[in-house]
Amino acid sequence: MVDDEPDLEALIVQRFRRQVSEGTLAFRFANDGVEALEAVAGHPEIGVVLSDINMPRMDGLTLLQRLQDAENPLATVIVSAYGDMANIRTAMNRGAFDFLTKPIDFADLEATVAKTLRHVAAAQEARIRRAAAERAHAALARYFSPNLAIELAAEGRAGDLAAQRRDVTAVFTDITGFTSLVETVDPAVMLELLNAYFAGMTEIVFDHDGTVMKGTGDGLHVLFGAPGDQPDHADRAVACALALDVFCEAFRVERQAEGIPLGVTRIGLHSGPALVGDFGRGRYFDYAAHGDTINTAARLEAANKTLGTRICASAAVAAGVAGFGGRPVGDLLLRGRSEPLRAYELLPSERSETPRTKAYAAAFEKLAAGEPDALPAFAALVGADPADPLANFHLRRLLNGGAGARVELP
Repeated sequence: MVDDEPDLEALIVQRFRRQVSEGTLAFRFANDGVEALEAVAGHPEIGVVLSDINMPRMDGLTLLQRLQDAENPLATVIVSAYGDMANIRTAMNRGAFDFLTKPIDFADLEATVAKTLRHVAAAQEARIRRAAAERAHAALARYFSPNLAIELAAEGRAGDLAAQRRDVTAVFTDITGFTSLVETVDPAVMLELLNAYFAGMTEIVFDHDGTVMKGTGDGLHVLFGAPGDQPDHADRAVACALALDVFCEAFRVERQAEGIPLGVTRIGLHSGPALVGDFGRGRYFDYAAHGDTINTAARLEAANKTLGTRICASAAVAAGVAGFGGRPVGDLLLRGRSEPLRAYELLPSERSETPRTKAYAAAFEKLAAGEPDALPAFAALVGADPADPLANFHLRRLLNGGAGARVELP
């Protein structure tokens, strides 16, 4: 309460004695605007200011303006004998919540204080909700596309992040020879390189509505099919993987032209069930996915190193994509799995139906059937394109006495 009338403090305390004794209200008193600003600065719990207009040093209208110019304006009610229309309009234009005239009608004052406090409580609750939403959005923006992050940060969507079993497609990426690159490239150059690399990768993932689960040094773990429903998660993952491959190859060529020996980015994909959700246990946000599907996708990424391929996708991914384009690499016996898994080298549409790809498919059929002319068929492929790593891989196997489509990986 800001007023220079000496007896007003006693009247206010008497009128609001019940609320004061119950602890629902507390009052502080100032004689003018200067004292009021000092009180507000020293007591952030103050939520409402009741102020007279005519006071020494700083009048109530100036105080009102100063309060409304603050970062968090206080709800201010003017209580004055100068209740002419000019003062009322000035007060309201400067942001007054209400205007009461003197002599004070204490019943009206009590009702106005109650109304103003309800407004303050609602505004504080809205600020708290907004701040919580902003914090949630900042955390979610690391994982999800901008539009999805905004939706999930809104009220009523928290359940979407609870742990649940979903059919998903997991994608893993990794840079070949990254460890040795780190040891030879200046740290500042490496930081700039990785920032540009991951910025481009993340933008592509978000363009396909994927979820960035986490970055692991030089790699990304990406998920499709969670947290929202994506019946076409395999299609999205395949399209994303192909786009990532184009970006990474162009990025690698650019860096090599600058004298930075950046390696090939390898990508693995697998579809199946996984346990997905926020596993932070309330302490922090940790959106993660667990299960054999996730482990298999990571191991398919690693299989590229042996096969010489850049993108390795499982048969489960191929089955979920109409018109899937790729070459079978074999029935891979991955670490941790007792049964072999049919995998494919994912190819863009312009390569999936070429005569060379069809010739490879015919040679692979001979290999899978154990036919002896599989060796000359792969030799012919390598002769036509010595740079074909997958054809070279199978030719070496055959020359070393291997047979069939089953491939045991180290």
